Amino acid sequence: MKILAWITGLLLLLVFALLTPVDWSDPKEKTYYRETMEAVEQLQPATSKGESWLAGWAEVNVTPKEPVDLVGYKPRGKYEFVLDSSFVKCLVIGNAKQTIAYLNYELLIIHPSLAKSIKEKISAANLPIDQIHFTATHTHSGMGGYMPGLMGSIAFGGYDESIVELLAEKSVIGIKQALENQDTVQISYQKYNAPQFVSNRFIQDGPIDPYIRQLVFTKTNGQKGTFFTYTAHATCLNSRFMGLSGDYPYYLTQDMLDDFEFALFAAGTVGSHSPLVPGREPKDIKAYAYQIDSLMEQRPTFKDSIGNHVMQITSIKPMFPEATYRISDNIRLRPWVFNTLFGDTNAHFDVVRIGNTLLVTSSGEISGMFYEKWDEMAAAKGLNLIITSFNGGYMGYIVPDQYYNETYFEARDMNWFGPYSGSFFDEIITRIISSAGQ
Repeated sequence: MKILAWITGLLLLLVFALLTPVDWSDPKEKTYYRETMEAVEQLQPATSKGESWLAGWAEVNVTPKEPVDLVGYKPRGKYEFVLDSSFVKCLVIGNAKQTIAYLNYELLIIHPSLAKSIKEKISAANLPIDQIHFTATHTHSGMGGYMPGLMGSIAFGGYDESIVELLAEKSVIGIKQALENQDTVQISYQKYNAPQFVSNRFIQDGPIDPYIRQLVFTKTNGQKGTFFTYTAHATCLNSRFMGLSGDYPYYLTQDMLDDFEFALFAAGTVGSHSPLVPGREPKDIKAYAYQIDSLMEQRPTFKDSIGNHVMQITSIKPMFPEATYRISDNIRLRPWVFNTLFGDTNAHFDVVRIGNTLLVTSSGEISGMFYEKWDEMAAAKGLNLIITSFNGGYMGYIVPDQYYNETYFEARDMNWFGPYSGSFFDEIITRIISSAGQ
C-alpha cells in the first residue's frame, strides 16, 4: 500500500507539474491584449519620400554539398537525390532614402535562430538595409539543419551549424548582388483570381482566399522582376517523396522566367488552404505550376500603379498569452513545457508601405479565411494589401476562433496560443491596416 501510495502521489505530482486547464477567460481583460493594442495604436512609422523607386534582385544557390534531413510532414531522414536545387532569393526595394530587403528561402519555415544568424551577418557586412523581411516558399520537401532544440532534433531536421552558416553567407552575397544591380523602376500591383487551384482543407467548399497578389518591377532597361504570393500550401509532393524539391513554387517561378528576369514566390496566408493538384508526382506538380503560370499571363483581375515614392517602415512585437498546447479539449501542457520543447517563437510583424501598397510580413501561419475582410478594409482606404508568412519565426497556425474546438490538425495541434488567438491576431492586422490608411 505504501508503494502504491508513493506511485499515485508521484503520478499526481507529475500531472500537476506538466498539465493545466485551458484558459477560457475574456482576452480583452488581459494585460497582454491591452498593451499589444495600445502598442499598435501608437506605432510611429519611419517615413521618407524619394524622387523615384529603386529595386534590385539576385538569387544564390544554397544546395548543400552533402544530403541533409528533409523537413516537412514527418521525420524522413536525409534526402536521397536532388530534384531541384535550393536558392535564396533577394529583393531590395527603396526610394534612395530607405531600403528594405526581402529574403526568400525554399524552406519550410525560417527559424528564429536562423534569422538571428542571418541578421548578424548582414549587420557585420554593414549593408544599407533598414528592414529585413524573411519569407519562405513553405516547401514540405526542403532541407533541414537550421532548427535547434528538442523538437528540432525530433521532428524538424535538427541543427547543423554548417547549414546555418551556408544560408547566412549566401544571404549576404545575395543582398550585395541585389544592391549592386539596383536601378530605377516602375512598380505595379496586380491581382489574379485563381480559385480553381486551391481549396479549404477544413471544410469542403469552405471559404478561401483565391487571389494571387503580385508586384512587378520594371527597370529602365526593360528588365522585369516580380514578387508574388499565393495561398496554396506547397504540399504537392507526398510524404514518401525522398528528393530535395521546392515543390510547385519552384516550377512556377521557373516558368515565369520566360517573362521575368527574376521571380520570387512568398507563401501568403496559407493556413487552412490546400493545393488542388492533379497528382502527387513531379510531372503533376510541373503541370499544376504551368497552369498557374498560364493564368498569370492573362489580363489581371485588378491592376494599379504605385507612385508618390513614399515609404513607411515599422514593426510590432505583440505580447502573448500563455502558450496553450492542448492534449485534450480543456487540458494543455504547462507553458514551461511548451517553451522547453519549442523555444522562442519570435512572434512579430514587420510592416512597410510602398506608396499605396501595404505589405505585412508575419511570423505566423495565418489562415486565408481572414483575408477578405482585410482586403476590403484596405481597399476602402485606398490601399493594396499583401500579407506573407514565416518572417523569421513561427508562432503556429492562426485560424478563426470558431474552429478552435474542431479536431483539425491546424486548430488543435498547431494553434499554440489559446482559444482567442485568431481574433487577437485579426485585431492586430485590422489595426495595422487602419493605422496605415490614415
